[in-house]
Amino acid sequence: MFNLFACDLYSIAVTVLLVLVLLYSVFEVHYFARTFWCTITCKLFKKYVHILDTTSFSSACLITDVDFLLFHMNNSRYLREVDFARTEFYTRTGLWKAIREKGGLPVQGGSSIRYRKFIRTFSLYSISSRIVYWDHNSIYMEHRFVGRGDNFVNAIVHCRQRVINCNVDELMGELLAKNAKENPGNQEAPRLKPECPLEVHHWIQANIVSSANLRNGN
Repeated sequence: MFNLFACDLYSIAVTVLLVLVLLYSVFEVHYFARTFWCTITCKLFKKYVHILDTTSFSSACLITDVDFLLFHMNNSRYLREVDFARTEFYTRTGLWKAIREKGGLPVQGGSSIRYRKFIRTFSLYSISSRIVYWDHNSIYMEHRFVGRGDNFVNAIVHCRQRVINCNVDELMGELLAKNAKENPGNQEAPRLKPECPLEVHHWIQANIVSSANLRNGN
């Protein structure tokens, strides 16, 4: 009977291992697991914030993040980490819920990243995320990779979140009004749509020129 029990345990272990190998070969399991974990922890342990507030997502450069030189973060990992930081922002501000209630869906329409200083292996950092501008169909966000020890901005990312099937001006207006209604005793001046930062303005113009060139076959 003991041998039968041991055989069953062995079969279960092998089956679980094969399932894990299959999942990792077909899906980016770690990516989806981190996204799920980030969403759950935000909902359970972190407070909701104003739509124009800045959120901070903590992370570290592990050996799975480095490039072939082995002592700093791979360039492609920065945008991957931004996905997790943006998940936190969307959850804590209620932006994701508001978009889905209107039948909309945010998709990445473009990104621009400037590397200033590499992030060393095993070093800690945070990603600050905020909305810097929006128009009728897109939300523009800024993400800063800030070193935990020196507060140096190692990299800065600008992203355009294109929102499908949703008027962004109306959406953001409703969120601003909702935040004001939920804090009636707040003596601060009402928070309004920010002016488009100069670097974002030029980036938008560059994207317009690029789109025109592609449409013309250039």
